[in-house]
Amino acid sequence: MDSGTVFIVDDEEAVRDSIAMLLRSVGLRTQLFAEATSFLRQYRGELAGCLVLDVRMPRMSGLELQQELNRRGWTLPVIFITGHGDVPMAVEAMRAGALDFLQKPFKDDDLIRRVQKALDQDARERAALAGRDQLRQNFEELTAREREVARRIVAGQANKAVALDLGLSERTVELHRAHVMQKMEARNLAQLVQMLLQVDSA
Repeated sequence: MDSGTVFIVDDEEAVRDSIAMLLRSVGLRTQLFAEATSFLRQYRGELAGCLVLDVRMPRMSGLELQQELNRRGWTLPVIFITGHGDVPMAVEAMRAGALDFLQKPFKDDDLIRRVQKALDQDARERAALAGRDQLRQNFEELTAREREVARRIVAGQANKAVALDLGLSERTVELHRAHVMQKMEARNLAQLVQMLLQVDSA
C-alpha cells in the first residue's frame, strides 16, 4: 500500500536536504519546498502523506500555512519543527490540529518515529473517509421506498408491521428488505443498523 509522501517545507536548504536524506534512508518518499506558498500551489487535498513544516518562514509562516490548510478542509497531518519554539507557539499549533511539535536539533529516530505515526494516521483517516463515501453512495442508490422500509426495520419493526403501516404485502416488504441488504452490502441487521447510523451522522 502507498504510504504517501512526506512534504517538507522549510526555508533553509540544508535543513530540507538533511531531513529528506534521513527519511529517504528508511524508504520514505519526500517532496521539498522552500516556502509555504509554493507548497500551496502544488499540493492537492487528495494526496496522501504528512507535512513536516518549519514554523518561522518569510512571507507565510508555518502556522499561517496550517490555518490555510484547515480553511481548505485538507486534513494532512502536520509535524512542526522550529529552532525558536516556545510554549505558546506549540500550544497554538496543537490547538489548530498539529499532530506533533519538534524543536531543533532533534534526534533522527525521534523524527522518523513521528513521521511514521503521522503517515499511519493519514492512511487510517483516508480509509475511513473512503468507507463513509462508499456507504453514502450505496445509500443514495436505495429507492425512496427502500429507505422507508430500511428505517422501519432498523427501528425494530417486524416485516408484518411494516407491511401494515405502508399498505404493502409482507412479501413486498421482504423483497425491499433483501434489496436494501444487497445494495448496502450489509451482512446482517446489526451491521445495517450501524451503517444507517453512520449515514445519518455524516
